[in-house]
Amino acid sequence: MKNILITGGAGFIGANFIHYWHAQHPADKLVILDALTYAGNRASLQDLIAAEAIHFVQGDIRDQALEERLLREFAIQVIVNFAAESHVDRSITGPDAFIETNVVGTHALLKAARQVWLVEQGGLQGHRFHHISTDEVFGSLGPTEPPFTERTPFQPNSPYAASKAASDHLVRAYHHTYGLAVTTSNCSNNYGPYHFPEKLIPLSICNLLLGQTVPVYGDGGNVRDWLFVEDHCRGIELVLQRGEVGETYNIGGNNERDNLGLVRLLCTIVDQAFRQDTSLPRLFPDCPAAKGQICESAIRFVSDRPGHDRRYAIDAGKINQQLGFVPATRFEDGLQRTVDWYLHNRHWWQPLLDRNCSSAANN
Repeated sequence: MKNILITGGAGFIGANFIHYWHAQHPADKLVILDALTYAGNRASLQDLIAAEAIHFVQGDIRDQALEERLLREFAIQVIVNFAAESHVDRSITGPDAFIETNVVGTHALLKAARQVWLVEQGGLQGHRFHHISTDEVFGSLGPTEPPFTERTPFQPNSPYAASKAASDHLVRAYHHTYGLAVTTSNCSNNYGPYHFPEKLIPLSICNLLLGQTVPVYGDGGNVRDWLFVEDHCRGIELVLQRGEVGETYNIGGNNERDNLGLVRLLCTIVDQAFRQDTSLPRLFPDCPAAKGQICESAIRFVSDRPGHDRRYAIDAGKINQQLGFVPATRFEDGLQRTVDWYLHNRHWWQPLLDRNCSSAANN
């Protein structure tokens, strides 16, 4: 049995990871730390909280004293750091929060781990600090350039990407300077349940269901490598179980798609859902499919955002060869599962849209 501290656990990937880990490792004790800012949603974990399957603490990743207390009180052996401000558009209009959470916050967590595990406990055997990062630290690729590897130089192009690159460097430094047992994973774009509806896929689904336009930046030709969130969770599990301390691992979906093609595929899936389920037009009467129209009619092109990276792609050869990771979910199947989840969980996403939905979000 392990005692694991998971930061940012009420966010999209964090919440999926907690559900996955609890299902796969029910004997482990999971302590969740989340500040519950706009993108952190306690409702994503409510079933586990109600069942007392996890211990939830509302708190700020910058609070080193709180983190030290949790590490001592719960005899934490493993930290998985998901906590991050992650929306590129928000980092352009308000970069300060990204520096505070992603850089200062990660540093506070590293200091807490060093103090408790290395200074007080003299080097806790089997400890691990795993840091979740992004492919955006590597910058942008041209249309024919090879995908990012773990050796690709960092060239962040947004305040968000720069803040994540800085946190990656801090994690590496604490391993090489102090001997903290760390691993880092840089993932491609995730999609799936519990995704905050400001990002491309959930925003497109919700806007279609509510009869609103679906915004696409520029010409829609920006390319991303898409990874189903459950596959990402399996990749993290492999790194925690068998990854080499001090190493970084790229976790990708081997699935490059341009934004416009992706949105069109979503439209097709929603159209099919309405044809197959006669109850949906009553539940979502404003959806184009409920009115006998095709959902593609809702697509609208909007002005591109500043510094919009053209293409990301992950070379996941290292984690495949060393740890045996292969994405298990076909993109079309993952999108179908995602659309189905949003169709049946309006109680989760509607309050978020009412509170603070952005008008355009293509990550």
